[in-house]
Amino acid sequence: MPDPKALRSLLARYADLRIAAPKNEKSRRALDDVTYTLCVMTATTTIEDALEAADALLPSAGATTPLSPPSTGATTSVAHSDDDDVTLVA
Repeated sequence: MPDPKALRSLLARYADLRIAAPKNEKSRRALDDVTYTLCVMTATTTIEDALEAADALLPSAGATTPLSPPSTGATTSVAHSDDDDVTLVA
């Protein structure tokens, strides 16, 4: 099972990038990197499956907000605690 703090941090980063709607190559690459990492952490091949897997994994780790896959053009809300001290390095 992936580390819940790392998974929550990646989900928050994914949501931030989706909300920002990548406008340049750097932000598109960052979204691709986070998407890939979420898929690897959840042993899935699509972001929709990764979000569904995270939704299933996090309640067992004490998360309180279920996640759902974003639809095209929509935003995704992710519960994120300010207590999480996780640093992502790309």
